[in-house]
Amino acid sequence: MDYLPIFLDIRGRNGLVVGGDEVAARKAALVLNAGAWVTVVSPEPLCPAFQDLAGAERIVHRQETFAPEHLDGMDLVYVATEDELLARRVFEAARARRLPVNVVDTPAMCSFIMPSIIDRSPVVVAMATGGEAPVLARLLRARLETLIPASYGRLAALAGRFRDKVRERFPETRERRKFWERVFLSPIAEMVFASREADAEAALDRLLEGEAAELPAGEVYLVGAGPGNPDLLTFRALRLMQQADVVVYDRLVSPPILDMCRRDADRIYVGKERDNHALPQEEINLLLVRLAKEGKRVLRLKGGDPFIFGRGGEEIETLTEHGVAFQVVPGITAASGVASYAGIPLTHRDYAQSVAFVTGHLKDNTVNLDWESIARPNQTIVIYMGLKGLASLCRGLMDHGLPPDMPAAIVQQGTTPNQRVLTATLGTLPEAAEAAQLKPPTLIIVGQVVKLHEKLAWFRPGADVSAAATPLDRPAHLEM
Repeated sequence: MDYLPIFLDIRGRNGLVVGGDEVAARKAALVLNAGAWVTVVSPEPLCPAFQDLAGAERIVHRQETFAPEHLDGMDLVYVATEDELLARRVFEAARARRLPVNVVDTPAMCSFIMPSIIDRSPVVVAMATGGEAPVLARLLRARLETLIPASYGRLAALAGRFRDKVRERFPETRERRKFWERVFLSPIAEMVFASREADAEAALDRLLEGEAAELPAGEVYLVGAGPGNPDLLTFRALRLMQQADVVVYDRLVSPPILDMCRRDADRIYVGKERDNHALPQEEINLLLVRLAKEGKRVLRLKGGDPFIFGRGGEEIETLTEHGVAFQVVPGITAASGVASYAGIPLTHRDYAQSVAFVTGHLKDNTVNLDWESIARPNQTIVIYMGLKGLASLCRGLMDHGLPPDMPAAIVQQGTTPNQRVLTATLGTLPEAAEAAQLKPPTLIIVGQVVKLHEKLAWFRPGADVSAAATPLDRPAHLEM
């Protein structure tokens, strides 16, 4: 081990920063965040970045050239200057006084080095490469950021508030360690992550007072898996996917996303296809209740966002009625993710000032929509589950005022390597879609913004077909 990793308590103490540029400001920010006062020595005025620092009122600027006397009363020293002679003077003076000193980007003149930091105070994770590869340390930090939620700080604070109670209840270190391991891996931790600290404290109190023989029962995680690309998952979704005991998933959850779930978790498919439901919705609701009542952590994984045509509201109504704990993790809905990957902005100052999300799902072979509210000028219409009823949808929009030459698009398997984009018009879209042999899942976008696809399309993994310029009296022309 080349360096001794330690954490210094410098609250209320003093740090010296030599230099007044943006690099110096970043070092000053670290000292301020740790609760110390900062003296900045620079003969030049400080850069504007100093003014924006949190705790800037604890900065004292001495607009003068460094002298050894500036080290009086200091507890640590940073040097941020391109003047090598000045840097060496400060380093040698600080070392002579046995003060910890760091000269930025000069490991040979550092008695301590700055690690890459993940701040979840009071939890702080720091990593370093001994000054050899700081970029690598930052990359490692970026990976760990996804595994350590910001709410871990609140969990540590909860443990701190209960520290004395737990010590009284469990005098032996081994017993306390086992107790906290159970708590940190239990639904109590998830209560904290979901900002339910009061519930977490009540559960801990019951556990310590012996009123609860076991930790709280299972919980349901209602998680949006997004439009298909695993890169679009949220950090929170990924964490819950990797700790669930059982996964209840839909047809629209892509295999790469399902593969990211905990390997040994049980998997239950409840997908719905037209006229072929693995389980009716009411049975899915009760399945979630039963699994949670068995003490399991249940991941209810849905394509897109659970609350946008995902029937998530119905599921949590049932969970609430049965007293089952749950949390909801939003996902990128298909409208947003697919349109972005297709290069079609849903709103645009020149083309559309509003957007409407509708479902094109047929009931009794008819499409029942509020046509007057959606067939409006300067509005983008996004239609979910509309491929089978495409002809009826297009006819209804035209019957209620939209012109046949209104640009329209269908995106198949958007955001994935199998994405295909077909552009046409309301009048030609059904015929073009049939000719292209598009298959679900698809998303339909209608509006002037579709004209921007050719210019803004940036994601082109596979076929891109276009019929937008085809005259209405001629067969659609497809470009594969």
